[in-house]
Amino acid sequence: MHKALVTMGAALLLTASPAAAQNKSVKIGFVSTFSGPTAVIGNNMRDSFELALDHLGRKMGGLPVEVIYEDDQQKPDVGKQKTDKLIESDHVDFIVGYIWSNVLLASIKPAVDSKTFLITANAGPHEIAGELCSPYIFSTSWQNDQTPQAMGLYMNQKGVKSVFLIGPNYAAGKDMLAGVASTFKGKIVGQELTTWPSQLDFSAELAKAKAANPDAIFVFYPGKAGVQFLSQYAQAGLKGKIPLYTAFTIDELSLPLQKDLALGVPGAQEWVNDLPNEANKRFVADFIKKYPGKKPSFYGAQSYDAAMLIASAVTAVKGDLSDKEAVRKALERADFKSVRGKFRFGNNHIPIQDFYLQDVVKDANGDYVLKTVTTIVKDSQDNFHDKCPMK
Repeated sequence: MHKALVTMGAALLLTASPAAAQNKSVKIGFVSTFSGPTAVIGNNMRDSFELALDHLGRKMGGLPVEVIYEDDQQKPDVGKQKTDKLIESDHVDFIVGYIWSNVLLASIKPAVDSKTFLITANAGPHEIAGELCSPYIFSTSWQNDQTPQAMGLYMNQKGVKSVFLIGPNYAAGKDMLAGVASTFKGKIVGQELTTWPSQLDFSAELAKAKAANPDAIFVFYPGKAGVQFLSQYAQAGLKGKIPLYTAFTIDELSLPLQKDLALGVPGAQEWVNDLPNEANKRFVADFIKKYPGKKPSFYGAQSYDAAMLIASAVTAVKGDLSDKEAVRKALERADFKSVRGKFRFGNNHIPIQDFYLQDVVKDANGDYVLKTVTTIVKDSQDNFHDKCPMK
């Protein structure tokens, strides 16, 4: 009798195993900033991710999708706490989001240790492209240095001989200024790193830049700081005298506040709203339709791509997310239509992609919009991929 019960129990376990392996839903944690002055960025990311889910019919690989949104408050310790909670309490299959490089760096270890796939939709510190690369870390944005590297190349094309660099003193700010320095062939006559995120008065830095008398100024300030910087740049009498070049300071979220201040200030980016591929046309049109009065940003485009990347992997493994190796390989294939057009991963899971020059223009309605001017660099691969042990 006892032997029969054991045999029957073993049979039940065997028949139950495939069902246990098959997920009933796809659980995704989304960590971003949803409070404070930079919440506008996190909200644009969330709106875009939700639009992608709409386009997917709210399912991935035939499974319903559950998303848990967590606010990191733009603080590394809070971001790590929220990441830990999503892994340990919510048992998510994927974690997405992360605007800030310092928040992402604090959150990597719990994701890697638990073998939870993390897709950064913005932050791109050089560490995750190099020595901290992991089979479980992917990016749908870029490595921080890449966008300013493109701007450095453009400044070379424009014949700029000297530049003064200004940015915030945190992981991304340092990467941005290093990125420009790595491709710019002229002389860097000065560099200022400011207190982040509290400092919004840049008069001292602008005075130093003016005194250095460079051919140009390069600046990186996302969000509210970017609005303040452009205003103070004009107030200091530098607009029209010392040309300004930027990365991430002007976007669809800051432009309605910057207006005329943004005219004539070129930027570099891997996505612009007017890219002509069909996936992007649908994304932009449906975003404006779903969220009246709002426009998608590059933050949103990268978040939309993150949803589509995950969906491609879940579909490829037929909803069986227990096979981590199969999921990883499916993510690496990146078998989806990106809103930026061409999209493929390097060995370190950072995209190899084109970067464009964007400019600010007024459309027929008098609205300020970003326009693609030209392609600065094709198939850009980050400079840290050879430091990644993954081949």
